Amino acid sequence: MALELRQQLKLSQQLVMTPQLQQAIKLLQLSRLELVESVQQELMENPLLEEVLVEEERSAPTMAEDSHAPDATQEEGAMQRELMKTAEWDDYLGDFASTTRQATGREYEASEEGMSFEARLTSKTSLEGHLSWQINLSPFNTLERAIADDIVGNLDAMGYLQSSVEEIAQETGADSALVEKVLHDLQRFDPVGVAARTPRECLLVQLEVYGQTDPVLLEIVSEHLEDLEKKHYKLLAKKFKITFEEIKAYLDIIQSLDPLPGSHFSSSEPMYVSPDAFVYKYGDDFVIVLNEEGLPKLQLSPYYMEDMCRAGKEKEYLQDKMRSAQWLMKSLYQRQRTLFKVLESIVKFQREFFEHGVSRFKPLILKDVADDIGMHESTVSRITTSKYVATPHGIYELKFFFNSSLELDDGTSVGSESVKALIKKLFSEEDPKKPVSDEQIADILKQKLQVNIARRTVAKYRMAMGIDSSSKRKAVL
Repeated sequence: MALELRQQLKLSQQLVMTPQLQQAIKLLQLSRLELVESVQQELMENPLLEEVLVEEERSAPTMAEDSHAPDATQEEGAMQRELMKTAEWDDYLGDFASTTRQATGREYEASEEGMSFEARLTSKTSLEGHLSWQINLSPFNTLERAIADDIVGNLDAMGYLQSSVEEIAQETGADSALVEKVLHDLQRFDPVGVAARTPRECLLVQLEVYGQTDPVLLEIVSEHLEDLEKKHYKLLAKKFKITFEEIKAYLDIIQSLDPLPGSHFSSSEPMYVSPDAFVYKYGDDFVIVLNEEGLPKLQLSPYYMEDMCRAGKEKEYLQDKMRSAQWLMKSLYQRQRTLFKVLESIVKFQREFFEHGVSRFKPLILKDVADDIGMHESTVSRITTSKYVATPHGIYELKFFFNSSLELDDGTSVGSESVKALIKKLFSEEDPKKPVSDEQIADILKQKLQVNIARRTVAKYRMAMGIDSSSKRKAVL
């Protein structure tokens, strides 16, 4: 079979993901902070892109105003400047100054006004630093201090010791008895119970330090923590021959202890959310306001635009950067426009929520909003990712407004979030002595909302909200 070359025409359609299109899609799903970082990075890399700065009102007079000032004012200013140069203020103040000359010099050298705001803040005390400070104040010798430092270095974020006594003894070259002694002393530092190896040991150390010597209480903590967790109160009452009132008193003491002594020194900081938009009620309607604060306003640099008119080697480079800058500004405008349209559609579908709250939530899916605004579901999914809106009932992620539906007896449907809100309300109003079961919740929902919901669905919603089963919610008394 001979090989030969042929020319053939073929017509086909395909989607080409240009870099500009990829950038536009990426901007849709960026959060507010990520968007600001991305724009700032582009400002640094693209010389044709610059931020529009708001001109501040200048309080100082202009040069033109100064030129028309009276000669007397200029002479007076010249005399004052000459006086400031020649006056010996240190000799004039003498011993009447509130501070010494040396202190005054130091204050001038390290003026607080020249320091940044972050430089004036103190860092949060860590668990390791708090314990090291106490170790330095303790009467430990050199070897004991080395053992204590090694123990502190092997604590987790909750304050529990992650190494064995034998491993610490091997690392420090000490015997196990000395390590146990140092560990015993360290566990009585603040916070009490730190460096414990188990929750049981942590609670027993706290009971000892707080002067609790009741043998029944100590045995319950050392041997029956699992029974307390499973609320086997009848078994404990029968074993120790005590009443439920006494068990309740012991339980109150145990609950006053801290099983996670190092959690107060956790380095994790709360995450604050800046909403991308605000929804206000104005009269009988709702108004959507996009949050533009912090987002830089962009424009093309006039300086480099003039250079583009001149022929040169850099003209092609500037034209490429100009196209990139124009596409970025267009993509940002398209992002804000899409966000507004999606929010407008969500407000239309979930108007009952904005009026009355979560209890009036309606079922909504991405396709409903996509069909309403004439966009693809993937676009709606991207623009609702990591975006938040401030409503009259709090700040919510845009994904929160999309929820599944549950069928009612009359053929209509109700949003799953409304059912979850009602379940949470029923749990909060229940009698602690007789908590309602999942099956009872299902019956109540059928009576109040006429919603057909299975017991396992109630259990799924309950676990999603972090609520224990009825057996674990049951109170002692």
